[in-house]
Amino acid sequence: MKPGHFTAAKRQKQPDIPGRQNRLLLWLKRNLCASPLQIALTIIALLLILYSIVPFIRWALIDAVWQGENRHACTTLLQGGLRADNWSGACWAFVRANFSQFIYGFYPVAERWRVIATFALALLTAVPLLTPAVPHKFINAGIALILVPLIGGVLLVGGVFGLPFVDTSLWGGLMVTLIIAYCSIILSLPLGIMLALGRRCKMAALRLFCVAFIELLRGIPLVALLFIASVLFPLFLPQGMNFDKFLRALIAVALFTSVYIAETIRGGLQAVPKSQYEAAASLGFTYPFAMAFILLPQAVRLVIPALVNVLIGMFKETSLVYIISMYDLLGIVRSASMQANWITPQTPATGLIFAGLVFWFFCFALSLYARFLENYSKRERAA
Repeated sequence: MKPGHFTAAKRQKQPDIPGRQNRLLLWLKRNLCASPLQIALTIIALLLILYSIVPFIRWALIDAVWQGENRHACTTLLQGGLRADNWSGACWAFVRANFSQFIYGFYPVAERWRVIATFALALLTAVPLLTPAVPHKFINAGIALILVPLIGGVLLVGGVFGLPFVDTSLWGGLMVTLIIAYCSIILSLPLGIMLALGRRCKMAALRLFCVAFIELLRGIPLVALLFIASVLFPLFLPQGMNFDKFLRALIAVALFTSVYIAETIRGGLQAVPKSQYEAAASLGFTYPFAMAFILLPQAVRLVIPALVNVLIGMFKETSLVYIISMYDLLGIVRSASMQANWITPQTPATGLIFAGLVFWFFCFALSLYARFLENYSKRERAA
């Protein structure tokens, strides 16, 4: 047999795997069934998923109650309700009946258009700011980070331009969670960058102040900081002077987040090669211009995952304002589940799952955006 015939026969025996097999099946073979150990671990994982997921799906969807006006729709006959004695399922009727309260809290119904207008304005200005391809970022940033909070504050609080005054004690639900998160990001990002730069500053007094500020706040739990802002801070104010509790809580969350952002940015600045500093100096850039246009953008790009992790943690920790009697999404859900006309064994769990899904949605969206930024920056460097 000629060498060419042997080579041709060998090629015929090799299957064209990408062309003949399903890609999904190929992925399963490579990642889940590549060895006997992987096969065993895959089977164990599937059994655990089935053991936990199937009962949850049955409780949350199949046996759930979707319609009802009060607790009788979600209680058994022995409890004075309408369900079978052995019934156990989610009470989504409770979420449906209180949905508007979960979103707006106790904000007056006739004035809720102001909340919708504020969030619509924030969304319309945030989209061009967060889209890398859109130009004029400084103008977008000024509108989204300065103008929108001012207009939103006027709309939500009122008392001017013929708008009825709405006290912050009536605010609640997802509205409070998003306001605290949005404003905390606006305040904590620039403050964290300044603290990071101050900690690397050659001026001893400024560096020591930034180090002391970061280490002090980083060593205090957010719960304690909220208590200090809510209970202790008013004691140091002059007699007759009042400071809104909502604003105090917002500043406490922003300060707490800023110290973690500062350490994240400082890590990014240390990861920037020293040659970049030298190149900026050789081009005649002053320190502020070099930091603003060359070094800081590279540092932020390097720490996008860590920075998003800090912001996600801040978003979830906004639920701690419940301990100072501020009804954010989690607080309003827990409060509503104790209503006399909705007290059932299934109501608290159903409400908490609803709140968890809402938090997961926003955190997952933030993670997807961070992944988009990473991919975009890689494409920009490759180009």
